[in-house]
Amino acid sequence: MRRDRRRVEWAEVARRDLLAIADYLLEKSPENVERVISRIEKKASTLSSFQSRGRVLPELARLQIREYRELQAPPYRLVYRVEAARILVLGIFDSRRNLEDILLERLLFGA
Repeated sequence: MRRDRRRVEWAEVARRDLLAIADYLLEKSPENVERVISRIEKKASTLSSFQSRGRVLPELARLQIREYRELQAPPYRLVYRVEAARILVLGIFDSRRNLEDILLERLLFGA
């Protein structure tokens, strides 16, 4: 059976999220930077074969918006969208923060 594979791409804002996480960890826990960043990147790479493995974002599902999904890489949430030829990673968010506040902040002030 042929598996549907799509390439995984990162939106610029998601790359900035990843760099911000690395910068934070360099300051707070430098011994964990490589492990945490690698774990997040590996999670994202698995999406090329298993696009639907993540759940629909519950915050958006309540609004009947179902095209955005997430994978957990505790304490982070990797948010992505499945498109025809690719998987687009849209952001990486700390799960301890309110996602609705973060999304509103990005919409209002840009990220």
